[in-house]
Amino acid sequence: MSAPTVEAAALTEKDLGHWRILQRFRQKLEAVFERQPLPATFESPQRELTAADYLSLFLFGLLNPVAQTLRGLSQASQLARVQQEVCPRVVPRSTFSDAQHVLDPELLEKVFAELSRELPPVKQDARCDQWQWLARDGSLFRALPRMAWALYGGGKKGAPNRAVRLHLCLHVWEDKPVQAAIRVGAQCERAVWQEQLEKGAGYIGDRYFGENYKLFQTLDQKGCAFVLRLREQAVIHVEEELAVSAADRAAGVVRQAWAHLGSTPRYRSMRLRVVWIENQERELILVTNLAPVALPAELVSELYRKRWQIELFFRWIKCILGCGHWLAESSQGVSCQIYLALIASLLLQLYTGRRPTKRIMELFQFYLLGWASDVELQSGLARYRTELEHRKKS
Repeated sequence: MSAPTVEAAALTEKDLGHWRILQRFRQKLEAVFERQPLPATFESPQRELTAADYLSLFLFGLLNPVAQTLRGLSQASQLARVQQEVCPRVVPRSTFSDAQHVLDPELLEKVFAELSRELPPVKQDARCDQWQWLARDGSLFRALPRMAWALYGGGKKGAPNRAVRLHLCLHVWEDKPVQAAIRVGAQCERAVWQEQLEKGAGYIGDRYFGENYKLFQTLDQKGCAFVLRLREQAVIHVEEELAVSAADRAAGVVRQAWAHLGSTPRYRSMRLRVVWIENQERELILVTNLAPVALPAELVSELYRKRWQIELFFRWIKCILGCGHWLAESSQGVSCQIYLALIASLLLQLYTGRRPTKRIMELFQFYLLGWASDVELQSGLARYRTELEHRKKS
């Protein structure tokens, strides 16, 4: 499945000037700071480290393959180029560590939301225009033993589980994260999802999100559409069989019907459309609150296939961006780090048309290290855009 791309275009010197990710990030920060006051500690005249300096250095640490510890970032802040482009002053390790406790992650959440809206729209199937189709899922990030606030049940004896969970919505047509929440690993994913429901959104989820039948009615009342997978053991009371078109069969659909779910009246669901899909690998049972005229069964199948993009995003942010080594250990600091990773993914996507591959990330890191020049970075990005355009046409 190919990810959406933007039109290829030759990079100019003007474009290159705006390409500097850290400068763009600081511009967004300053715009948010103008609308929302900072914590009092950052307004104190005794504090030399500003919030923008702290967060820019933090983001630099996530993008740089060398400075990945507090000590490394502190030493990097002494370098002339870092002071010129990232943080204009030396930052002691203790100062960097203390700042995580006083900065509200909500500031970064606003920057993340604004950058997500800046990504150019992508042409999608016109039959899906009524809804903003979002894949919903969560992913665990292993916490350190001393991060006791992230403790939750399970695990081997003497080695309890500690983790932070990123709850995320990913726009499946534009392949971009649009909504996030960072909570402890024990937090129920469905409960966090209900807190973030938005009217006009269409949600795509795996079997975990299709287990609570009462949640279907909540979604419908909120003005949301959904395509969720059911477990094979689901009790389905078919009320009306529906026709399956040739296009539906080509998408793997073998049956669809209006039905109610639940073994007893107490847990009975609202009236829903159930779609059965078979392919060479598996059989899927999907459920939606939309009628065939609003969402044909072939699109139900396609939308659920696109759900896999959120799994690829989690893999990218952990393996390519390397967001698994903690530069902060408090709940606030960890939230800031994950939001910064999401912001980095959007900033990179703004200039390449999609999230960079490992090779493009390496080129950018060489640039940060001084081994690649502006011209070489420009040339590499131009080649990457051309490759994306060729894939789009093929």
